[in-house]
Amino acid sequence: MIGFGLLSRGDAVAVDELTYPGFKSVAALQGLDLVPVAGKRAVMCPDELDQRCRTRKLRAVYLMPTVHNPLGAVMDETTRRQLSDVARRHDLMIIEDAAYAFLDRDAPPSFLTLAPERTVHVGGFSKSLATGLRLGYVIASDRHRDGLIEAIRATTWNAPALISSLVTGWIEDGTLGRSEAVRRRDGCERQKMCRDAFGDLPILSHPNAGFAWVPLAQGARAAPIVTGLKQQGLSVSGADSFATTIATPQALRLAFGGVPKAELGPILSTVADAIRAASKGHAF
Repeated sequence: MIGFGLLSRGDAVAVDELTYPGFKSVAALQGLDLVPVAGKRAVMCPDELDQRCRTRKLRAVYLMPTVHNPLGAVMDETTRRQLSDVARRHDLMIIEDAAYAFLDRDAPPSFLTLAPERTVHVGGFSKSLATGLRLGYVIASDRHRDGLIEAIRATTWNAPALISSLVTGWIEDGTLGRSEAVRRRDGCERQKMCRDAFGDLPILSHPNAGFAWVPLAQGARAAPIVTGLKQQGLSVSGADSFATTIATPQALRLAFGGVPKAELGPILSTVADAIRAASKGHAF
């Protein structure tokens, strides 16, 4: 929707070297050119973004500053302010994806707060309330609002009234807040189970998230692990769908938020054993 309303085919958008596959799909559908910008553990480097802007025309930057998917990182305030300065200097629109932001209660100020005049803040309720709630929201300045409204009218006409009323009621009566608190506690418990099963294997994740990123040892390959686990009835993802660079890192993305807790421990141990077996003889 954002692409339809505010960006045009051929526009270039800066993204992390690992980013949300859904945004990659939207970009491909709308003919946007994704430009990977280097950073450290999903925290985009402001100097790298500035350099990209000096070598080609960028229209926007897409960021997940609070609980990045897939790495779970939370961007520090200094970097947020520096990226905001780069966006102002080069007149970039900031697309802030806050899908998992509710998992972190102590995150720094959002880009909507730091650069409200150029930020399009996108959120939803499928992660915090229920997966079946296909309802989201966008907060944007007057500069972007008309284009977004036209995009909504052209693609969905309007939000479903019944679902909107239900979610509004859940916000007002505290159901949303209670649900978010439960999700945070549940994610914390699952992360502990994951780390117990993986031991000294490296894991990148947020302490309250129902997913984790597992870099593989140098020389180990993700594809055989994915295939082997699939034969055991377990589904994990490699890095291909998340990567925006030509070279894809060898890593696994685990999603365990919906697995019954009684079954989760043995499943995680099976995945960890498969990784250890594939990494045998290789160094992390």
